[in-house]
Order: sequence, then structure tokens, then C-alpha cells
Amino acid sequence: MMRRSILAVFGAVALAACPLAAQTLKEKSSGHHSDPGSASSHPREPHDAAQLRHAMRDKVNGGLVGVVSGGMDATDLGKATDLAINLETKEGQLRPLLIVGKGAFRNVTDIVFARGVDIGIVQSDVLAALKRDPPFPGIENYLEYITKLYDEEAHILTGKEINSIDELASKKVNFGLPDSGTQMTAQAIFDALGVSVEATSFPQPVALEKLRRGEISALVCLVSKPDRWFRNIRSDENLHFLPIPPNGKLRETYTPAALQAEDYPQLIDTNTSVSTVAVGNVLAVYNWSAGSERYRKVALFVRAFFDRMRELQSPPYHPKWREIDVAAPVPGWTRFAAAQEWITKARLDTDSPIREADLRETASPQEAAALSPLERNALFAQFVEYRKRLTVTPKSNAGLLDPRQREALFAEFAAYQKRLALGQSSAAQRDARQQDARFAATAN
Repeated sequence: MMRRSILAVFGAVALAACPLAAQTLKEKSSGHHSDPGSASSHPREPHDAAQLRHAMRDKVNGGLVGVVSGGMDATDLGKATDLAINLETKEGQLRPLLIVGKGAFRNVTDIVFARGVDIGIVQSDVLAALKRDPPFPGIENYLEYITKLYDEEAHILTGKEINSIDELASKKVNFGLPDSGTQMTAQAIFDALGVSVEATSFPQPVALEKLRRGEISALVCLVSKPDRWFRNIRSDENLHFLPIPPNGKLRETYTPAALQAEDYPQLIDTNTSVSTVAVGNVLAVYNWSAGSERYRKVALFVRAFFDRMRELQSPPYHPKWREIDVAAPVPGWTRFAAAQEWITKARLDTDSPIREADLRETASPQEAAALSPLERNALFAQFVEYRKRLTVTPKSNAGLLDPRQREALFAEFAAYQKRLALGQSSAAQRDARQQDARFAATAN
């Protein structure tokens, strides 16, 4: 099923326009595209007008980087919008151009073949499937990655009269749009559990209305929790999420996860959770040849993305940005050269011992502000994990603090980590529970 789906997408491209696809791949490999605004394709015009038009064209395209994301009902569209807004420069040196895609498999096709597309958000299970069953030999020579992004959780929504996935056997269940990441993940879940359903492929808003009317029995949606779309469902609609039971086959590809009551208070009872699985997203990129103009633009995007990561990890951006570990590898694939150079320069390689050394060199909370963006990012990732172990009130949640409060709390954590590393305070001699309680008291 998976191989047929992959080959169907790439086969459609090849059958529809083999010469065009071959020419586009050739142009991408050479690092340049033909100029659609060349004088030969336009009637004669005054020299001054032509110069002005060419100058405007060059300015518009000078920093343009095409970023393809999921379809209109995919939440990664919102994350891509964050990128486009946060990384664009007023001077025009960098301008991420957001392109709405048609699903995870099609995004890969567009990255490899489509003119104007440089980068795309692709699910890690899609990349794993492409590695197992490549649509053409040597795809890894054209497709690379910048970084692993956030996880998305599988949400299976149904009526309260259904209490297990087994009860959906032979019923209509919406798997999302054809060739979408949700469709692939939904098929993998039900195949692994041995539950056969009548899969439908409606857009998610349409599927929700059909579920409300009883025309389908459930819908599957792969989104980053907490998703605003589900939070708008009322408690009196008698809908709830189905748990996905532990399964060895699913664990080979997906990560165990849970939907909490605080994520969806209208759909999950207080103090309870719903087991599910999550899949990572990857910022994939075309392997432009070093020295080409397109490589230069993507390299500029990479540097801006890494340098401004801390901004993306602050409100009002989605809290999922805080999960990113830019140094995490994507097995079986090569990191884009400019991204690897940045990570190596920042000494964030996974086998580097820098983290402990960095903490030892942090002399004071004030000096924490002098860390490089990625060093601060690594320290804050530890801070987030630390905060998860605390019982805190909503007002002390770092993700909800205003920027000044968040910076102050971050500085306190830097000092706390230094005390632990050097053993220079009495807190360093206490057990872990006492240390947690002490820091929680200072944070509240």
C-alpha cells in the first residue's frame, strides 16, 4: 500500500510531464533556472522602462526562497507562516515565499521537481518510506534536510458511543486528503492494529461536519497539540478521542504520546489522558550545488532560521517550536551543507561534549544573555524539560510568561544550572526533589 502510494504520486508527475520534469531536475541540478522575464519573451520597450522592470524583478527575487507546506487543512501551514513572517527582512535580502502544498508526498515531489520550490515541511515517516522504496534511483542526491522540527500527534475523533478502535471495523473513517501525511499515518495505524475500515478522503472541516451528522464514524487528523481546531469543539457535542493501544509495529516508526485534559478540556475529562502516537516533521531541502545563487539564498535562510530560533520559541508563536533540537539527526538522510556548517561552528554536534562545558563557563545570569542563540537554545531546551518535572500553576508556565518574565526566569535557570555543575551552593548537595522544590519556589 505504502509503495503504491509513493509511486502513484511520483508516477503522476512523470506521466503528466516527463520532459518538463527532466528539464526542471536538470535546471535544479545546475543551480539555476531559466529567466521568465528575459527580453526575448516581451515586445520592444524603452530602455529606461526595461531597466526599471529588471531592477524590480531582481529586487523581488533577490532573497526569494520557496517554502512548500501542507494543504489548507494542515497545521504545519501555520508553522510555515511563522517562518515566513519571522525570517523575512525589510531590506529584501531574505524573503521566504509560502506555498500551499497538497500533502506530504506531493511536497517531496515539489521540492525535487517544481521550479521555485527550495524547502518543504515533510513528515519523517514519509522520508522513511521514500528511503525504503525510492521513487527513482538516487533520490538522496537531490533531497536533503535542514533540521528535524516538532512532533505531530495522531487524533482519532469519534462519538462517545464508540470506545475503542476495534469498534470502528468496517465503518467509515476519514483518513484525510489523498497523499497527505495524515492519510499515510492513519493507514499505518489501522494496518498495525489489524482493523479494516472504509477509508474516506474528505478535507478535515468537511469530515467533522459529516461526523456530527453521523455520515462517518470517526476522523483521523495528524496535528500538533493543542490544536485550535479541536479546541473549538463543544463538550455537548458528545465527541471524544479514541486511545491508540501500545503496538510494537507502530513503535518502529512512531513515538508514544498522550493527549491531556489541559490540551482539550472540552473533549478529555479532567486528570485523564488519551494514549496516541506522534510523528516528527522535517525541514527538507533541495540539494542545490554549492556556489550557486539558489544555494546562497537557502544558506541565508538556514542562518536566519537558526539565529532566530529563540524568537520562534517565544509567544505568540506556537509552543511546538520549543520542542526543536536542531542538532538531532534524521537517520538515512544527509543534512544540507550550510546547516551542518552552522551546527558544527556552534559546536552542537550530537557527539560534542560542549553542553557541560558551556554550563561551567556561564559565570552569572547576566552572562547567560551573552550566549549564542543556539547555546541559549540548548540551555532553554534543558529548562523546558526541567519545568515539565515541576508541579506549577498556569501563571508560572514559562510558555505563558511575557518576554521580560521569561528572560528573568531563564537567567535564574542558567544560574541554577551553574550551581549544580560547580557544586557551589547548598542546593547542589540536596536530593533532586528538594532542588526542584527550591527552584519552583523562586519561579512562582
